[in-house]
Amino acid sequence: MQKLLVFQSLWAMERRHADGYERSLEDNITDIVEAGFDGISAHYTNRRDVELLNAVIRGTGLKVEGVCFPRSVEDLRLTLELASEFPVSHIDLQADVRLRRVQDCLPLLDAWMRLAEEAGVPAYIETHRHRITSDLLFTLDLLDRRPDLPLLADLSHYLVGREFAFPVEGESHDQIRRILQNAQAFHGRIGSCQQIQIEMSFPQHRPWVDLFRDWWDYGFRSWRSRAAEDAELVMTCELGPRPYAITGADGEDSTDRWAEALVLRQMVQELWAESADASDSRMTGARMPDLVT
Repeated sequence: MQKLLVFQSLWAMERRHADGYERSLEDNITDIVEAGFDGISAHYTNRRDVELLNAVIRGTGLKVEGVCFPRSVEDLRLTLELASEFPVSHIDLQADVRLRRVQDCLPLLDAWMRLAEEAGVPAYIETHRHRITSDLLFTLDLLDRRPDLPLLADLSHYLVGREFAFPVEGESHDQIRRILQNAQAFHGRIGSCQQIQIEMSFPQHRPWVDLFRDWWDYGFRSWRSRAAEDAELVMTCELGPRPYAITGADGEDSTDRWAEALVLRQMVQELWAESADASDSRMTGARMPDLVT
């Protein structure tokens, strides 16, 4: 049976408040376990940090999404070595290059995918600003050349990056759906066409929440149609600290990001349950309806 796993980002656990206090890794892991998350998202770029992380989570049952930021083919080797020694659900590969031509990106992507396959570690290319996938249209061009490129879909970057008009028009929905058809995992936050992360609990932001619910619903159904019967889909709650989080004049978050992460988890679990029973009508090619305010 296909299964949804909801992870919590350790980066999102950072406070970055004016008082300068940061909770310990042990305290953060305790909260994540007690809240019932299935895993965590953490950097897999430094051996000492990875060893410490795995010592802390030992016995908790938490799975790991390993995040890395390679600039070259060789940069990925350490992450894959660590992932082989300290197993991960998958690698979140944020390609820290900004090449201007699609043909210059292909050798890098091909080599990274080959190394990951040889290591037996799934690696997904994240859709992220200031990375190889920074621009939506450029990423679509990459998919034209590499139709099976596995993506980790963080849709907030494309919504704010291209400043979609609202209600979102059909062409933009179609472009997002093309990304979702290659999504092997997801990062979850609610953004708008002007801000990367908005307060999902504020009533004026409900149209954006509905938009992301619609996209994730399509993405879950697409993944179900492609994945094996016993496959696991990972959605990571990634409500980041400032400057992602909106802050007030006092420099403090305008909402409780941890509380919103729990609401976000419930939302995606409900979407997952609905996708299990509903028909696959959206996979027939019909355009998603525009949202109205």
